[in-house]
Amino acid sequence: MFHSRLRSLSRLMISLTLAAGLATLADGAKAQDKRQNAPGEFDFYVLALSWSPSFCEEAAERGGRSQMQCGGRPYAFVVHGLWPQYENGFPEYCQRPAPRLNRNIVSSMLDLMPAPGLIFNEWDKHGTCSGLEGRGYFEMIRKARAAIKIPPEYLDLAQAKTVAPAEVEEAFVKANPGLSNAAVSVTCNRTRLSEVRICLSKDLQFRACDEIERRACRRDQVTMPPIRGG
Repeated sequence: MFHSRLRSLSRLMISLTLAAGLATLADGAKAQDKRQNAPGEFDFYVLALSWSPSFCEEAAERGGRSQMQCGGRPYAFVVHGLWPQYENGFPEYCQRPAPRLNRNIVSSMLDLMPAPGLIFNEWDKHGTCSGLEGRGYFEMIRKARAAIKIPPEYLDLAQAKTVAPAEVEEAFVKANPGLSNAAVSVTCNRTRLSEVRICLSKDLQFRACDEIERRACRRDQVTMPPIRGG
């Protein structure tokens, strides 16, 4: 009898714990849902600059590649995207289906984002959350990229370079007056540098943010493969 009551009590405690956990999740979801995926309702942008040679090496290892990006042109840092962010989390796919993107806009962005598929995907996933029309969103990307100076040591990297993520971060801070360590983060994929991410206000001023630090590279050193095709 004692053991039967003990088992019943244990099951009751588990049920109460699960119910409390679900209630907490529901409360959190309700708080987030107040503006979840509402176009134009966000706090700041993250500009993601991808180190193209890393992307191309990883794509080749998977057995595929973007011919345009990984062909003969010597791409260094390219724009991965300009992402609307909340202070915690981010919106995505804010209009389904996404408004059709004019192919002239796509063609105009290939110097910064050298893959049509990337451009269409970034519009569908992130651009629709900006509250801007297609042309306005990609003009915002161009302005954001123009606001960032790439450190000179990464403009024409002819040989593979081993770097500490903090070293890359410091180089960007040094090259961009007003940029602080609290507004920039480096990500990596396995042993290679993947991206530099920079937080910008809605009017494209540098601003601190905690969000990008959560996804920062934790390795002591990473490799930057050399620029291809130079």
